[in-house]
Amino acid sequence: MIAYVNGILENIEEGNAVIDVNGVGYNVNISGNTMDRMPGIGEVVKLYTYTNVKEDAFTLFGFLSRDELNLFKMLITVNGIGPKGGLSILSVMSPDDLRFAIIAGDSASIAKAPGIGKKTAERITLELRDKIKATEDDMLSYKSAASDDLSGEGALSKDEAVAALVALGYNSSEAVKAVRKVLSTDPDAASDTEVLLKKALKEMF
Repeated sequence: MIAYVNGILENIEEGNAVIDVNGVGYNVNISGNTMDRMPGIGEVVKLYTYTNVKEDAFTLFGFLSRDELNLFKMLITVNGIGPKGGLSILSVMSPDDLRFAIIAGDSASIAKAPGIGKKTAERITLELRDKIKATEDDMLSYKSAASDDLSGEGALSKDEAVAALVALGYNSSEAVKAVRKVLSTDPDAASDTEVLLKKALKEMF
């Protein structure tokens, strides 16, 4: 297997990049997320890769970060999701957005990816939720040392604020991120659902 390719970016177009490594050009399939962050032609780039081997094909899928590669590998463990499907999802969602969507059960956001239907998106959230929670820090925890897991009324306020945002038309992942951002800077907001909701709404704009 090829763990990564490190060389000169010779060519790039939607979904594909050619990397020159010591005179050998590697054709690598890339996500939209990786493409948006690629350097210019002629510059050095390192892509972490997944090698898909079939009887008649040897295909590389590359990512700028190990984080995105690991999510890609998780996605293709889901029945019905092949490498192209995984790449499609990571072309419309950042790794963080995908994690939030999976944990929040927001299959609608995942289903926006080309070629990913509603049932497949629901299967992704069901099959990967526990894996994401097991491999990531608590996505709903605070970012600072003072932001320990909420309990009691604080946890209730958080859940109520997220539910209220969803009722207002925001998707679950957007709601979770907004509430989490407020709590990371203002832990006291967890004591009052109304205050937390108002501050979370401001994060939406």
